[in-house]
Parts: sequence; structure tokens; C-alpha cells
Amino acid sequence: MNICVFCSAYSLDDRYTAPAAEFARLLGEGGHTLVWGGSDAGLMGLLADEVKAAGGRLVGVLVEMLKHKGYVGADELVMTADLAERKRELAARADAVVVLVGGLGTMDEVTEVLELKKHGIFDKPVVLLDTEGFYAGLRTQLDRMDAEGFLPRPLSELVGFADTPAEVFTLLKA
Repeated sequence: MNICVFCSAYSLDDRYTAPAAEFARLLGEGGHTLVWGGSDAGLMGLLADEVKAAGGRLVGVLVEMLKHKGYVGADELVMTADLAERKRELAARADAVVVLVGGLGTMDEVTEVLELKKHGIFDKPVVLLDTEGFYAGLRTQLDRMDAEGFLPRPLSELVGFADTPAEVFTLLKA
């Protein structure tokens, strides 16, 4: 399975990196391909290192302005002109999307995928790994949107929330 992962490009505390590394090992050991932003920086670089060490394949999709941060050991590195093209390329190559902790770029990516999924344009599983309750606020907001009729499909059809890396794969298989 080609698993697209959205996550931070920043170096983070162990409470975030340890679960990300465990997820990456499970991804690699499962024979999956990591499709990600192609960066060697921060959590993105850690993810790629762990997937590669566990025997997984790496497909990076890097925007031209960040080519200096490209992951040298990728099996394939695709260059895009801008962030919009990068998001389209990531989605096109994905069989599923997993969201780890991240900042504004990660939020931009996940909200775009959920909007596309809401309209039936993107019909692949999306799972957020809610490490340390990082996405509790987003989950609360999405639950409210669902309860108050702002979503044309039930929230459970749009996204799953996992508390552990192993649970991510359970949700992807469901």
C-alpha cells in the first residue's frame, strides 16, 4: 500500500518522535511505501529513515523551493513547481493518508484532503494519529460540524482517529 503521510518538518520532542518512529517501522515492516513531502528535515526525515531501515520504499514529493532539503536516500523523488501541485501529486500517489503531528502545512494538507473526500473526489482512507491528544481540538470541531449538519457525509466516513501507531493500521484495514 502507498501510504501518504502528512507531518511536521521540524525536530520535535520525543513524545512526538517516538510514536512517529514506531509508526514508520510498522509501515516499513509491512512492506508499504511511504509517500511523503520528500524532506530530510525534522519529523519527515526521521519518518523516512525509519521506513527505509525497516525495509519500506520511499517516494518523496518535494516542492522546487525546498529542493535543498530533499531526502537523499529516496527510491523516487518527484519535484513539483508549487505546494498546490505537490498536494495533488501526493493525493494521486496515495492509497491512504495518515496524518501525524504537524503545523500549518499539515493542517492545510489534511483539510484539503477531507474537503475532497467530502465531495467524493478523494475516496481513500484518512487516519489521524492523535499522539498526546494533539488533534483533540480538531476532533472536537469536526464532531461539532458533524452534529450540527455541516457535513454531507458522516464524519466516520471521512476520517478515523487512532491513539496508537498500531491502531492506524487497524483502521486502514477496516
